[in-house]
Amino acid sequence: MSAALLVIDVQQSFEHLPFWCEDDLPDFQRNLLTLIDACEAARIPVVNILHVDQDDGFRKESGWVKPMDFLRHTPAVTFEKHVHNALTESGLLPWLQKHQIRKLIICGIRTEQCCETTARVASDLGFEVDFVTDATLTFAMTHPDGTVYSAADIKARTELVLAQRFARICSVAQLGAEIADQLTEQSAVTEAAHA
Repeated sequence: MSAALLVIDVQQSFEHLPFWCEDDLPDFQRNLLTLIDACEAARIPVVNILHVDQDDGFRKESGWVKPMDFLRHTPAVTFEKHVHNALTESGLLPWLQKHQIRKLIICGIRTEQCCETTARVASDLGFEVDFVTDATLTFAMTHPDGTVYSAADIKARTELVLAQRFARICSVAQLGAEIADQLTEQSAVTEAAHA
C-alpha cells in the first residue's frame, strides 16, 4: 500500500506564541528527523502542511508561516490549510487520490489539535492511519476547573481516543523498523528477479 508522511504545522509560528515551551523540543526534533529520514529512504513522500489563519503568528504577513529551522528535508509537496484538519480544503486530498495513496503517517504540532483532527478525518475518509505520537509535539493546558494537564497527559489522552478506532498508534522506532524490513524484502525480491 502506498503511503505518505504528513508533517503537520511544524512551523515557526509556534515559536512566537505565549505557550511555546521547549522542554520536549529536543526529543521531538530528533524523533521527527529520524522518521523523515526513514520515509525518504523508503521513497515515501514527505508532505509539509502549514497552517494559515488570522491569529497571531499564523498570518502570512507575520513571516513565520514557514518550516522550523531544524527541518532539512525537501518536501514532495507543501499545502496550506486554514482549518484544523489537513484534508478538507488544502488541496491535499486530491493530491493523495491522484497518487493513489491510501495510508497516512501523521506527525507534527499539536498532538491533540491538528494532528489528532487530521487522523480522525483521514480515518473517516477511508485512509489507513499511523499516528506517530513521539514525533508529535504539544504543550501543557489548563482545564476550566483549574486542573493542569501536562504535554505527556495530553499525548496519552490522544492515544487513548485514537487507538483502534481512528489510527494505529506507533513509535518512531517501531515504524522505522517496519520500513527497514520492507526495504529488505523489496531488495530480496529485486535480487531474486535478477538472479
